[in-house]
Amino acid sequence: MSLSTRLSNGWEMGMTSLRIIQNNPKLLLFPVFSSLSLIMILGTFFGGVAVVSSLDFSGWLHDASWPQFLLLFGYYLVNYFIIVFFNVALVYSAKRIFEGHEVTLTEGLNFSYSRIGVILQWAVLAATVGMILRTIQREAGIIGKIVIVIIGMVWSITTYFVVPVLAFENLTPIAAVKRSGAIIKEKWGESISANVGFGIFTLLGYLAIGIVAFLVGYVLHPVAGIVLGFIAVLVLHTIVSAAQTVFLAAAYQHINNEPYGDFSEGVLDAMFIRK
Repeated sequence: MSLSTRLSNGWEMGMTSLRIIQNNPKLLLFPVFSSLSLIMILGTFFGGVAVVSSLDFSGWLHDASWPQFLLLFGYYLVNYFIIVFFNVALVYSAKRIFEGHEVTLTEGLNFSYSRIGVILQWAVLAATVGMILRTIQREAGIIGKIVIVIIGMVWSITTYFVVPVLAFENLTPIAAVKRSGAIIKEKWGESISANVGFGIFTLLGYLAIGIVAFLVGYVLHPVAGIVLGFIAVLVLHTIVSAAQTVFLAAAYQHINNEPYGDFSEGVLDAMFIRK
């Protein structure tokens, strides 16, 4: 596949995702609430522990004790749980939209709540893997660090479809990883193609934000430009995150021969490199 074709597919994929979000702006509420929940819960969690125990967080990566490891595990656990909880709600809501139904925030959250057991189990598994990789990376030399990075990339690719699998298939977390990996291997091969185009939108967004923030800072006040830029970056990441999850839902629907909205079948097929 040529570079121009990959860029064209990526652009079409991104534009389709954005159109769906434009027509259903309530989908943006899921990543917004996810981010707010992470900020409030994790901020309170770490702030409270730091005040009570006066832990030195700066030395964690070099000299961590068991209490600090447990606290870091708790961070991973809460982080994965919140993100997956709201992503499951978003994937479900996107599925309902593809099928021609109206969707509400409450309906999406209620569905996620109905899957809370398996979401928590997945958070434990993901936190454990994250802790193991972080620990090995901390202790390993340069070659070991490179190997861990590669393992992390393989893990990310293998678990690409875990969220919709957890949402719609009655599987345990380990079985969900195997199922996600099987989808990657059987349908498209073993690596994601470079034509996934959300990075292009993010890059263009950063460029536009930088220009506008600079102009505002120059004309009005530097602080105004910084504040505007910060808020714009948060909005950009919220939109891109929602768009990526909508596309994930469409790809999963396509795999199972179910409705996938306005997405092109050719673009969905070109998402991965075939064997």
